[in-house]
Amino acid sequence: MLKFAAFTASIAIATTASATALAPPAVLPPTLAWSGASEKLIVPAGDPWITPAEAAGFRTTPRYDVVRAWLDRLARASPLIHVESFGKTGEGRDLLMVRASKGGSGKPVVLVQAGIHSGEIDGKDAGLMLLRDIAMRGKDSLLNKVDLVFVPILNIDGHERSSPWNFLHVRGPEAKGTEGNARNINLNRDYAKLDTPEIRAMVGLLRKLDPALYIDCHVSGGFDMQYDVTYTYAGWGKYARHRATALWLEQRFGPTVKAALTHAGHEPIIYPSPIDTRDPAKGIRYSPEGPRYSTGYGDFIGVPTVLVENHMLKPYRQRVLGTYVLLEAALKLAAQDAGRIAEAKAIDRAERPAQLLTRWAPAKEPIGWVDKFKGVAFETYKSPATGRMEQRWTGRRITFPMPIIGQDATETVSLPKAWLVPAAQTEVIEKLRLHGIGFETLSTERTLRVDTVRLHDVKLAAAHDGRIPLTARFTHEQGEALISAGTVRVWSDQPLGLLAAALLEPESQDSFLAWGLFPEVLSGPADTEDFVIAPILDALLASDAQLRTDFARKLTSDSKFSGDTKARLRWLSDQLPHRDSFSGVYPIKRVVAGN
Repeated sequence: MLKFAAFTASIAIATTASATALAPPAVLPPTLAWSGASEKLIVPAGDPWITPAEAAGFRTTPRYDVVRAWLDRLARASPLIHVESFGKTGEGRDLLMVRASKGGSGKPVVLVQAGIHSGEIDGKDAGLMLLRDIAMRGKDSLLNKVDLVFVPILNIDGHERSSPWNFLHVRGPEAKGTEGNARNINLNRDYAKLDTPEIRAMVGLLRKLDPALYIDCHVSGGFDMQYDVTYTYAGWGKYARHRATALWLEQRFGPTVKAALTHAGHEPIIYPSPIDTRDPAKGIRYSPEGPRYSTGYGDFIGVPTVLVENHMLKPYRQRVLGTYVLLEAALKLAAQDAGRIAEAKAIDRAERPAQLLTRWAPAKEPIGWVDKFKGVAFETYKSPATGRMEQRWTGRRITFPMPIIGQDATETVSLPKAWLVPAAQTEVIEKLRLHGIGFETLSTERTLRVDTVRLHDVKLAAAHDGRIPLTARFTHEQGEALISAGTVRVWSDQPLGLLAAALLEPESQDSFLAWGLFPEVLSGPADTEDFVIAPILDALLASDAQLRTDFARKLTSDSKFSGDTKARLRWLSDQLPHRDSFSGVYPIKRVVAGN
């Protein structure tokens, strides 16, 4: 017991070292009093399998090396627990996964990840407690019909940059990791573009396991409220891209975990994504999602995926216990509903949608209401720092009607028969391979009727998540084109056809183009000497009466254009029979019907 006391003391020292630095002032709102049956899940001090967070009274959370050592010790003590690496972080640390299993092949898997945002780390400490109870405290029956695969920290490099100044809005633990990874890329925006080793590894794990259920543990931002554990799914309601798995989540998962959490003394609700954090009564948002997020990605690939968003202002202890209850209930339900889940996945993957929703806008009228939303009152004060009125939450419980704001479709695109990716686009082809999207390589050149997309009015967004995104207006031109041997053809008629569309359709908000993967399209055409191009364009104007009329009209209507020699040359050069095949041209062509 003395050795164990020394071990837990060393944990406390290791996990609080960074918290001893100068801490920010205590400004978070008052806590809401809470006690629940889930408190019985905490083992007493001195228990040989107490987790590091329990040993620290949930004031701190353990660092990566401590987590790994604790899990290795559990694996040595129990044949149910296996720890392995499924990849490396940007800084070379092992990405850990824990498989809890009684063996046997073909059992469905529940995949749980924590710490994709490493300052939102509740899932890590809840998972350690649950693994302990499965291995050592009589809950091994949870593994009779399913396996649990647990990733305790996905953003390990960010996790190790722990500081009291990270995630200031989250109440506990004392020091937290960062949102971004070692390159400051937000991993929960990377599922589509696959720029990070962490998400490439996670997508590989998803492909390998094809889980019955995928759970991603977070902590919310937003406003103060009485709810402590919230959860949601991509496209809650009618907005999911695949309806069969969405219906299982809505009809089975939601009610089941809500009942379990309520029974354990927690206050659950579907995640209330706020329209305006400064005015909560404006409503909460339900909307479609793209595949940049874990939940959106799960929707696109036909895997039931849950986003857990514990409320930021609830004490860490309460949030961890609520996560434990949710995970345990999820394991039981996945075992009970394994057949129903498999059927829903099969239905979704057999679908071949003809269109992709690419743009939407808030509906003018609410699509529903939470009649008595359990909120918290706030007052306002004049902030010397901002110069405006800021919120001060009082801790007083209130209820009010909360509108649910849905979305109306504003743009959809019809999917082509296939997409043609030039062999030179090696980065894009590799990302398609990592996603598991099927394609073939053309062995000979051939002439095909294709749709070529041109970009206009291109605007670059502020750099974020390792990329400089762009938006543009697009025009489509159909005609025959010679397609080179080595070109990759990606058929839309495949189980991941909708994901392929989200990545390759230029109008998609999560397309490779939107994320800035084709910077060459922004380059201007190669120049030639003015004394050569000017007489060529003069001859073109002389031979084409309609062009002369259009040019004269533009000169008259646009004085800036009229006085800009380069703009005049570009405009007229675009009318020449031979046009630059790179500048302003989306390099991926769309195959129309009949090829």
